[in-house]
Amino acid sequence: MTEVKVLLTWNIRPERDREYFEFLIKRFLPEMQRLGLQPTDAWFTAYGEPPQVLTAALAPSYEAARSVLHSERWRRLEQRLLEFVTDYHYKIVPAREGFQL
Repeated sequence: MTEVKVLLTWNIRPERDREYFEFLIKRFLPEMQRLGLQPTDAWFTAYGEPPQVLTAALAPSYEAARSVLHSERWRRLEQRLLEFVTDYHYKIVPAREGFQL
């Protein structure tokens, strides 16, 4: 099996930023870990072009990542995230060290 990274990007809704950060720390990241994705990176764009947030998580294989991203638990978590963000996207890429797009 080859490890992969799930790359997630989004922009934070300005009027929801306080609630977003609370959700991210208390719910999103812990649930991501319970589902088998291990957060590795988080990048915030303070200046420049969006996306405002890029986060990455490791999965043991492409199949494992797809299984998580197509699960009902992930869909519920994703729907909750969408209350706080716009322009949400994800993709699965072969894992390597450092910043990945």
